[in-house]
Amino acid sequence: MTTHPATEVARRIAERSAQLGLSEDQLAKQAGMAPRYLRQLLDAGTDFDPNGLLRVAAALHLTYQELLEGRRDPAPGHSGAPSRPVLLRLTIPECWDKLGTHGVGRIVLPAVPSPLVFPVNYAVDAETVLYRTNPSGGAAAEAGTAVSFQVDRVDDHLSRGWSVLIVGTARHVTDPDTVRRLAGLPGTEPWAGGDRPLWIRVEPDQITGRSVGTGLLR
Repeated sequence: MTTHPATEVARRIAERSAQLGLSEDQLAKQAGMAPRYLRQLLDAGTDFDPNGLLRVAAALHLTYQELLEGRRDPAPGHSGAPSRPVLLRLTIPECWDKLGTHGVGRIVLPAVPSPLVFPVNYAVDAETVLYRTNPSGGAAAEAGTAVSFQVDRVDDHLSRGWSVLIVGTARHVTDPDTVRRLAGLPGTEPWAGGDRPLWIRVEPDQITGRSVGTGLLR
C-alpha cells in the first residue's frame, strides 16, 4: 500500500469537514468511532487503520482514494494567490481574443427571486456569442431579454487567470440559412446532448475583462 503523509490526510479531512459543517465529534459519530480514536487516525494516517479511514471517507462523502490523494476534478483556484499579484483590465480586443472561437461559459438570466446561471458551450460569431438550447429549458432566454455571459480560466500551476463579462441582449436566430451556417462553426454541438434547436445570440452592449497574476499576462 502506498504511504501517504498523515498531515496531508488530516488536512483533507479538516477541509472537507469544514465544507460540510461537521465538528470533529460529529465526524467521529458519523464514522462510527470514538472521538479519541478519530484523533489517533488523524495523527497516524494510513499506517494506523486503513479501515477506519475508509469509514471516515464514507462519512465525508469521499472515496478512499480521494481522501488519500485528493480529488481528481477539484474546482480551480486551489493553488492560492500569487505572491505579488497584478490586476489588469483587458481591452475589448483582448477580451475577444480570450474568448477565442468557442468554449464553455455561463449564461446569466434574470429571474425571481434571484438570477439563474447555466453553463453552456458557446461559439463566437461576428463579435457576438451564440449557444443552443431547448426552447423549454432553463437557459432559453426570451428574445429581447437583458442577459449576461461570463467566461473565465484559472491556471492553478501559475496562480493566474482571467475573466470576461458580456452584458447584452438575447436574440433568437431563426433564419434557416444562418442556422445552417452556424451549425458548421466549431463548438456548436451541445455537450449536454439532446434536441436543442433554439439558437440564442448574445449581442453585447458592454464587454469587460480582467486578468490577475504575477507580471504581465497579456
